[in-house]
Amino acid sequence: MKHFLYLFFSILTLSSCSQSAKENTVDAATFEKGIAETGIQILDVRTAEEFKTGHIKNALQANYNNTKEFKERVQYLNKDQPIYIYCLSGVRSEYAMSELKEMGFTKLFHLKGGISAWKRSNKPLEGITKTTQMTQVEFQQKITADNLVLVDFGADWCPPCIKMKPILTEVLQAVPQAKLLNVDGGVDLQLMEQFKVDALPVFIIFKNGQQVWRKQGVVSAEELKLALTK
Repeated sequence: MKHFLYLFFSILTLSSCSQSAKENTVDAATFEKGIAETGIQILDVRTAEEFKTGHIKNALQANYNNTKEFKERVQYLNKDQPIYIYCLSGVRSEYAMSELKEMGFTKLFHLKGGISAWKRSNKPLEGITKTTQMTQVEFQQKITADNLVLVDFGADWCPPCIKMKPILTEVLQAVPQAKLLNVDGGVDLQLMEQFKVDALPVFIIFKNGQQVWRKQGVVSAEELKLALTK
């Protein structure tokens, strides 16, 4: 009986937390409306390098992936004021929101889809460094230039993408006929939208210009080798 009650209340707690996170996840339009109010705080939890590629006006920056930096910076936020949080795709901001909640912050909102969704909605940014996106025509030319192409939707500041670098090196050495095509998740937004990439990394294999395999997240060398040699 005790075991049953423990399971019941555990499930109830998880359901409540999930519902709470869902309620505090807002789209770009709602986020924009919220930050237009007075007495709010905007928190960018991306890296400093990402922040320099363009950020929302008046945003504070605290790198969620750097625990020391994050905790040192957020301690100066006002717990009585709402905090609107965003990252690249919405993953880090959701984790940051949970951590801030544990620290005693209660008025928290995070941007669904992150800064990528904000850009796709043509919302304003500051501090943008102009970069040229890879066009769909250029992408098509690259995936048809070779018989076997592994496309990597990633970024240099994305932790799981960094973890994949030695794995990709191993895979490409083992399967030399495969060519790697890097798509920058922070720059090539048209391709991100075209292939519905909302979290990094994403790997897609093209054979003779046709997509034959896709996987999101960290992938083992063995799985990639198998997918490339099928």
